[in-house]
Amino acid sequence: MTYDFDLIILGSGPAGFSCAIQASKFDKNVLIVEADDTHLGGAWINNGTVPSKALREAAMNIHRFTRQFGDVDNKKPYQIFEMEDLLKAKFKVMAHENSEIKRNLIKNDVKTVRGFGRLIDAHTVEVADSLDVKKTYTSANILVSTGCSPTPPNAFTVDHKRVLDARSILKLEHIPRRLVLVGAGVQAIEYATIFAALGTKVTLLNPDADYLTFLDPEIKAVLDASLEEFRILIYHNSTVTGVGANDLRNCTEVHFHGADGQRRVIETEQVLYFGGRTPNTRHLGLEALGVQIDDEHHIQVDSNYKTAVPGIYAAGDVVGFPQLASASFSQGRLAACDMFNIPTGEMSGLIPFSIYSYPEISSVGMSEDEAKAAGYEIAVGRAHWENLTKAAIAENQNGMLKLVFEASTFKLLGVHIIGMGACEIIHLGQTVMAFGGDIRYFINHMMNYPTYAEAYRVAAFNGVNRIYKAGVKYRQILG
Repeated sequence: MTYDFDLIILGSGPAGFSCAIQASKFDKNVLIVEADDTHLGGAWINNGTVPSKALREAAMNIHRFTRQFGDVDNKKPYQIFEMEDLLKAKFKVMAHENSEIKRNLIKNDVKTVRGFGRLIDAHTVEVADSLDVKKTYTSANILVSTGCSPTPPNAFTVDHKRVLDARSILKLEHIPRRLVLVGAGVQAIEYATIFAALGTKVTLLNPDADYLTFLDPEIKAVLDASLEEFRILIYHNSTVTGVGANDLRNCTEVHFHGADGQRRVIETEQVLYFGGRTPNTRHLGLEALGVQIDDEHHIQVDSNYKTAVPGIYAAGDVVGFPQLASASFSQGRLAACDMFNIPTGEMSGLIPFSIYSYPEISSVGMSEDEAKAAGYEIAVGRAHWENLTKAAIAENQNGMLKLVFEASTFKLLGVHIIGMGACEIIHLGQTVMAFGGDIRYFINHMMNYPTYAEAYRVAAFNGVNRIYKAGVKYRQILG
């Protein structure tokens, strides 16, 4: 049977984009259907990963300056800088990334069409544009990579004025003096530290008993200290019952019940809501075709990102964990390879996890408890940023690197880092682990000085010293 295209992709986020580019390299005819009338790239480029990190970078530059030289004329950053100043950096980065996407799609002869796409059958997509004009396209293969959307709150409404979400916070016209964040997940912690670095008084209302419980306990202890240093206040086991305006006091009131069950009220300028995220899988016609959807609306796929229906694939946030842009890029590429029977190398299961808070956090591999549960007799090596020359120069001495390794062989099992540069230097540990290496790599190889990567060497020596008595020569263990 003859089709219009070899591949139709719903969504131009990281999974869709990488799948399109990879398929084009196989000389396939590809069409991307994008629901956004203005931009390509999905949340990745326009209201998620890229713009939030651009805002973070601008905030960190201001914080590093004030940390080193002090407040200017005894004024906090929010009294000096306008939100517009910070957003200029965001808009510049977004414009660059959007142009890069367009350039790459044109360069690789990938077609695009604007509108909402839904599947009519396993090989037909109907696209309705902004005027509800519909057109159908056929394809041998279809990839669904439509991403996720914020789940709305129950007790109040996100009006994008007083109550913001991950999208509208990036359009804020001023730096608030007071900000309440509802939620204490990864994004909430990232934005809490961004605005605290700008001098904003930040309060977190966490619906659970604790936050980021998956972190290594020592790493989390450093984060706890950082949040305390920023004077970020956290109410655990909090239930928000309402948000409203107090015109008399010219503020926004957040009503909630704390852990003790008592009713409380916080006055603030803005509220930033971070609830869950819902996969964009509804109204796509998937269930009618036999595509399996789980209870949380994620599309169920196999290891090659095939759905239960031949010819239909799914990748990115719509398939669930790990819901990272980095993982979505790989998923889209692997899906394209499977569609067109192109062999691929075995993908490593070592996925680094990063949190772009201040200080940033990253980890890869096993935690202490996971390694013990796997039957390893482990040891640990640590390096603290306060002992690194690079951290002293940068005046960023709040951080640590932790190596988890097998005591008898020194095999590296896990790396956990908090501190400036964590999301970059994590890849050194990931590489050593991928090749089955051990911590002696860091001892036997020279590293640039001064750098944050030097923490690996310090932690490796620390780990060796914890196994052997101080003063014993390293001849046997370094051989």
